[in-house]
Amino acid sequence: MAFFSRFFAPQERAPLPTLEEILQSRGIPADLPGLAPHAEEFQHLNAGERNRWGDAIQALQSKGEPLPPVWLDAQYDLFPRLVPSWAAERDGTCARPHFEGLSLAVQTAGQLMPEPWLTLWDVTWEDVVDRAMDQLRERSQGKPMVRLPSGIYRGAYDDGQAASRMLRPEVWAGLFPGQNTFIAVPAEDEFFVAPQVLLPQMVEAVSKVLASTESRLMGTIFQEVGGKLLPANLQDPHPIAQPQRELRQSDQAEAYRAQEAHLPAEQGVAAAPGLIRVQQGRSVSYTTWQEGRPVFLPDTDLIGFLSADGRPLGIYFRQTLPRIPELRGTLVDIWGPRRIRFEGFPTAAQLDRLERFATPEQMAELFKLPSPGAAKPRISPQATERVGRPLQGTSPVPAHLRGISLGVQDED
Repeated sequence: MAFFSRFFAPQERAPLPTLEEILQSRGIPADLPGLAPHAEEFQHLNAGERNRWGDAIQALQSKGEPLPPVWLDAQYDLFPRLVPSWAAERDGTCARPHFEGLSLAVQTAGQLMPEPWLTLWDVTWEDVVDRAMDQLRERSQGKPMVRLPSGIYRGAYDDGQAASRMLRPEVWAGLFPGQNTFIAVPAEDEFFVAPQVLLPQMVEAVSKVLASTESRLMGTIFQEVGGKLLPANLQDPHPIAQPQRELRQSDQAEAYRAQEAHLPAEQGVAAAPGLIRVQQGRSVSYTTWQEGRPVFLPDTDLIGFLSADGRPLGIYFRQTLPRIPELRGTLVDIWGPRRIRFEGFPTAAQLDRLERFATPEQMAELFKLPSPGAAKPRISPQATERVGRPLQGTSPVPAHLRGISLGVQDED
């Protein structure tokens, strides 16, 4: 009987960690601003919940972020916000991917909600988003889209978050019955809707906003497809295919520019991306890599190589870089688009293994670089017909880049 009594005897309950123990073990001061209202809920938590509660406060304190208002108050002050996905990664924002390139966050108490607030409120992400979307609907009612002289529609709202209306189809879905609907949110306070026939006017409006805004969101234009919003897939020879391509490339360039400040300068140079307009009218992305220091390379279509003294060595297709296995790059652990760090620099013989887009002379002309010991070259139409003619067959160059040529460049 003594054997069975071990199983049926009442187990002693372990004492719950006290508030003082939770705070002291994590180095949290008892007089932390905003702690008192949440301490009242502490007594109702079990041991696991108390430890998670303490971890959440410690996480906020380590980042210098404030404690939230109590849930009873906060639930009436929730608003959904769209943010670039790379920015959500960078800032550690409590956000979830929603559209391609855009993540959904929630604003309350005048700031974007940090992830630990969910733990302190004891609510789920879905609970918060549902309430935020309901309040967005209420704040959007009775405020129709405004038709601009160009024919496209603009969301005019007084809360500085017009772009969030992209989340409420009832605001924009019925503007152009029977026509393809396109949407753009170039800034947090800008929201444009247009049919396909007015895409040129939308591109113009988006470009103007991007040139002046301090709250850039995304240049890429979206299209409603089967009830979903996806980046508009406009193919050549559609007249807006190239503008859409440049808008998407500008979004990636914006993320790379933001990355530069977060890369350790003592470990290398952050190579910046740019755009080249080729003979076929397309824009392709490029970066430059100069000999002498390690480099953080972005993902671009082309790489222009420079010697240590700034002498141009030619422009090559980045996709053929693996043909130099001796140059083993290291993937950089950082938010946003991919970068690879290289310590070495290719020799002339190694560059010959790559597929060339432009000769050193053409590179000097394109980038307006000085060519030591030689007059500034000009690119003739006959020469440009041979520029960037990649090898066929097993070429790793993507199909959309094959056969492109540099073309005659403008003086500007």
